[in-house]
Amino acid sequence: MSQSTYNKLWVDAQVELSSHLTQELPAHPPRPEKDRVVFFQRLATLYVRYIQIFRQLEEAYDQVVHPQKRRAIRVILDGVMGRVVELKNEMVEKEFSEYHYIDDVIQDLKLTPADIEIPIPRYFITERGKERKTMLTNIFKMMEVTERPKPISARELNGEEAIKIIQVMERARQGRLRAKLIGKMQRDMKRQWRAKDKDPGTADIELAVVCIQKVWRGYIERKRTKRARDEELISLGMAMEPKHEQPCPAEITVQAEKARTRIKQEEYEEDYQTSIVAITNRLRDMEGPDMSDNMKEQIRQWFIECHDATGSFPDYPDEEDGGSALIFAEKNPQQLMEEIAAKEEEDANQKPKGKDENMEKGKKDKEGVEEEEEAGLKMLPSAFLSDLEVGNKTFVDVWQNRSESRNLNQRHDAELIKEEMRKVIEAEIRVQVDELMRQELDNWKLAVDKNTSGKSKATAKKKKGSKSGKKRKRDKDLTAHRTLESLCQELVEQGLLKRANNVKLQDYLGDYSYLGTTLRLNDIEPMPSLSDVRQVLALYAVLPLGSQVVHEKGPLIKAILLAGPAGVGKKMLVHTICQETGAILFDLSPLNTAGKYPGKSGLAIMLHMVFKVARLLQPSVIWIGDAEKMFYKKVPKEEKELDPKRLKKDLPKILKLIKEEDRVLVVGTAKDPLNADIKLLCKVYSKIILIPRPDYGSRYLMWKQLIRKNGGEVTSALDLSSLAKISDGYTPGHMIQVIRGILTGRRILQQAQKPLTAAEFVAPLAKIDPVLQDEEEALKNWYAKTPLGKKRIKAATGKEEEEAAVKGKVKGKVPPKKKKT
Repeated sequence: MSQSTYNKLWVDAQVELSSHLTQELPAHPPRPEKDRVVFFQRLATLYVRYIQIFRQLEEAYDQVVHPQKRRAIRVILDGVMGRVVELKNEMVEKEFSEYHYIDDVIQDLKLTPADIEIPIPRYFITERGKERKTMLTNIFKMMEVTERPKPISARELNGEEAIKIIQVMERARQGRLRAKLIGKMQRDMKRQWRAKDKDPGTADIELAVVCIQKVWRGYIERKRTKRARDEELISLGMAMEPKHEQPCPAEITVQAEKARTRIKQEEYEEDYQTSIVAITNRLRDMEGPDMSDNMKEQIRQWFIECHDATGSFPDYPDEEDGGSALIFAEKNPQQLMEEIAAKEEEDANQKPKGKDENMEKGKKDKEGVEEEEEAGLKMLPSAFLSDLEVGNKTFVDVWQNRSESRNLNQRHDAELIKEEMRKVIEAEIRVQVDELMRQELDNWKLAVDKNTSGKSKATAKKKKGSKSGKKRKRDKDLTAHRTLESLCQELVEQGLLKRANNVKLQDYLGDYSYLGTTLRLNDIEPMPSLSDVRQVLALYAVLPLGSQVVHEKGPLIKAILLAGPAGVGKKMLVHTICQETGAILFDLSPLNTAGKYPGKSGLAIMLHMVFKVARLLQPSVIWIGDAEKMFYKKVPKEEKELDPKRLKKDLPKILKLIKEEDRVLVVGTAKDPLNADIKLLCKVYSKIILIPRPDYGSRYLMWKQLIRKNGGEVTSALDLSSLAKISDGYTPGHMIQVIRGILTGRRILQQAQKPLTAAEFVAPLAKIDPVLQDEEEALKNWYAKTPLGKKRIKAATGKEEEEAAVKGKVKGKVPPKKKKT
């Protein structure tokens, strides 16, 4: 597609975003909604529409080559991603569930489940630092060379042993040949005897001809019937033509064109960076001196006006307050002097007040809030709407009506670079001018206002003294003398820093849950599908780790727990998070850390190294396998040597040190969380995601895709529907195990003569123990004891509304009592 197509896609997304911003930022705040269902429908509609904008912007950003347009799209894209995450968080708080079923909203908007899939922006990988990637690659390669297994040395044999082995092998070969020859001779003799006994007559020949005709005509008719049935299914849209199953030439051409466009983006970006340097140097040389002179003249004029108005020279604004930028605001000297004096008073009055004053003020504030606020549900304040508003204004002012008839190649615009760089140069020059003008102001004061100079110096000293408060104690760096590369190398040697498997989030197969809304209407809590799990992981882990803006401004998630039976793909999801975001993987599982860095000091050094490298090479994922073992109620005897509770005390302390700017995520996986202390587990992991057994739709999709992935062919002889039905209770890990056992190299070659059937997979499945319904119910009951599960049960039973009503009645009775007293 051409650049005009992607430009139009961007414009359409901006128009849709503008309408949402007018809806979310009205002139008058909307009244609270008392009906929880109506409020959730409003949230779900906004969520789905923002996902549509997200998909459009992501595609436009991936293919637009104009460097300045890409920067404008990137600002909006990060804002929309953050808003989607915010809406998801708000939906969780209002519905008390990590999974939502919005089939009615999708149907009203005429969309399909594929339209609300969370896209993973490609720039998470393409714009990742190359130095970081090359350093880790070199370390892993070096460790592969050093850890390469030594060749097994052959045992030396004496002459007698060697002769005996050769004799055994040769006699076995001769025996096989002799058996084969005897079998052939017996078959030939039987054939000769039959030919002697039977003398075919005319009647027998006719019967043979009729038999051959019958078989041949039946074969031809069955083939014709199958072709007619396939054509009927294709005409009805229930089957795909064979030629469309493989990518057509047009699709291959489009993919190749997209790859060329990405190469062109890099070329244009390099040209843009070169132009920025050249234009900046030219502006600094040509316009810099004039800017400096104009600033000095304006500042001197401000000195004189302030002296004429107040009788004394003003104090020069500090750099923290903006320096001379305050002077160029549209204010008279008297207003500027009042502002500076007010700031000084605020700094002087910033002292801790007494407890009584704070209590009285708090009570008054609470009473005012209770009187003003109405009962009902309101949208939570957003940290991204202001960024979206600014980005939308930039689009309207700069790009909406901009003529690009002369820029068919979509190169950068030099005039826009000049406008941006003038601001940068002006800020640089202002800092230099401020230093000179402060000295000049001091000289003026010494010459004219000798009496006031002492006071101004005293106030300046007070300011300096007030700013230098207590210094915050920094944590000791236990590895300050070591380089980052040496730390990474040691972690790789110890097996704590690992290479993530090359799997994508799309490889985690799962179908959409089509019965979720229906079941909830009938007061039945549905189990989530694997497609829901994929969506939640994309919102909670992939988007915040991939985008610095989303991680800093969005809801902060430090730790996620993936709970589910063995084989549902928990470990695979950890690797997909790393692959989709370009994150590095650390393994702090109890089994992996056993025996490494012994003692308290060793544990402190290990955790310090891991989290230090994780911060320096962010984004990072710290995986804790078998996370429930860390919070065992009672450690089993066979696991006491592993010391699984080793990180129990130190991990929560380190999680508190993770800030918004640190893109570090702790991901725990648990297959048996019932044995853990649920209170301690929930304190560490703020998000607990339950991963169930695959449902029928997911199993059907898995059998089909996994068989094809392993070299099998799905034909009409393979009844996938029956296979998906009888494999209820089996996990994706069980399915992969069975498929790899069936699809050997020999079986793959035999598929042309002997197609795959469902019966071949039944016997291997029967040898594996499935996940029973009781186990899933036990996991479901355990999840109901988590904080979010308890809220969900309260909301379902109506207790929450009763508690809110009781609280409202109590609050209503308090003010009259105060008036009587």
